[in-house]
Amino acid sequence: MATPVGERREIFDAPTATLERLRCHATTVRVGEASHPPHRHPEEELIFVKEGVLEVSVEGKVWKAGAGAVIFYASNELHGMRNGGEVPATYYVLRWHSTKTAGDAGAAV
Repeated sequence: MATPVGERREIFDAPTATLERLRCHATTVRVGEASHPPHRHPEEELIFVKEGVLEVSVEGKVWKAGAGAVIFYASNELHGMRNGGEVPATYYVLRWHSTKTAGDAGAAV
């Protein structure tokens, strides 16, 4: 599905035997764009960078993550990322909802 900054492809979003919800999507972001503003949510999240370079921010600290990098966002950390490279950046997001985070209706991902 096209977005204002690139493209997003849902891969799965379903409960598992131990989680209320397990979600995965792939996002491609154009050069200089961010998929959304920095935010926080109760779920933990893993980001797998497939291609390109992301500028990653966590609680105000910024670094670059290239293809093959894995990024972990802890619960309620202020985090965000933007394409800081010269080509489109594609990454996979894996986010899980447990009984401790079940009250979240689905903040920005």
